[in-house]
Amino acid sequence: MSVLVVLLLSLAVDAQMYGSLQSPNFPDPYPRETVLRWNVSVPDGFQIKLYFSHFDLEPSYLCEYDYVKVEAEGEVLALFCGREETDTEAVPAQQIITSPRNSLSLLFSSDFSNEERYSGFMAHYSAVDVDECSEPPDEDLLCDHFCHNYIGGYYCSCRHGYLLHSDNRTCRVECSDGVFMERSGVLSSVDFPSPYPKSSECWYRIEVDPGFRLLLQFDPRFDVEDHPDVSCPYDHVRITAGSRQFGPFCGDRPPGEIQTDSNVVSVFFHSDNSGENRGWRLTYTSTGSKCLAPDTPPNALLTPVQSEYSFKDHILFTCSPGYTLLKDGESLDHYQMDCQSDGSWSSSPPRCQKTDSGRRRSSLSSLLTNHSPD
Repeated sequence: MSVLVVLLLSLAVDAQMYGSLQSPNFPDPYPRETVLRWNVSVPDGFQIKLYFSHFDLEPSYLCEYDYVKVEAEGEVLALFCGREETDTEAVPAQQIITSPRNSLSLLFSSDFSNEERYSGFMAHYSAVDVDECSEPPDEDLLCDHFCHNYIGGYYCSCRHGYLLHSDNRTCRVECSDGVFMERSGVLSSVDFPSPYPKSSECWYRIEVDPGFRLLLQFDPRFDVEDHPDVSCPYDHVRITAGSRQFGPFCGDRPPGEIQTDSNVVSVFFHSDNSGENRGWRLTYTSTGSKCLAPDTPPNALLTPVQSEYSFKDHILFTCSPGYTLLKDGESLDHYQMDCQSDGSWSSSPPRCQKTDSGRRRSSLSSLLTNHSPD
């Protein structure tokens, strides 16, 4: 009684740029009850192209008997058997098989009997460069701005004004040196309303004179990456004014008007390494403390005339003709008062006194009238 032994081998073919695989004893008939697997790999940045120059295996329904199976990453890329194509079996013919990445395996299996003599197969493989820029194998490998392919790999670069992140694909910006000192202005995420840079942290500082309070208003086109279940885990805007904090803000609805009650505001914006959201823009204005219009002394003129004044506003006092402006015993042509940060005026109003020449003319006129001839 003879015992048939199955030949089970697994061969590794590593880091070869090209080569050939063939059935045992090729071109003589291959042995029965044999299982042989070739694991082929090439360097990273390449794929494998495989084709058969000769193929002659026992035909069977759905390749149940003898077959060649090509696999990669747990998926079957091809299953071949027979001598010519039929409805129930497939031969490789001129077909070229391409691996999704840099490895594949080829499995040859023969059963216990063959009705005829079959010569087996001859297969050839070669490494081909992957153009990651035109067909990225993984979405995470996409470059933010520019992708450059080379044999065996690729690299990313950024537009002017951007820096390549340590992940070597994301383009970030340096945006933490902006100080806004005008009493009103506009600031926004970089490139607004185009998508803002990824992997960036931006600090903006608004600082106006003490006595002013900053008011912030966001543009309606607010668009910052958010999450349906967690509050702003990815990108967000956060505002600090004195001891108060506002935010974080994200999503597609702008925050309402923010009255900070402070003359110094910090705006912080954080973005992660994904997303294509358009960002934000805000307009800031400053309002000062209010001073009520002072009482106007008799015979005095006030410029400008308003019912209410703001911090840093000033008013000018002068006197009507025939009167002299006096303040703290000093005669002046005009006198200025300033609205202060606490809502009070810098001093009390001056007074207007009738000039001496006016009094002398009045006395002389009276004297002449009393001594006129009858």
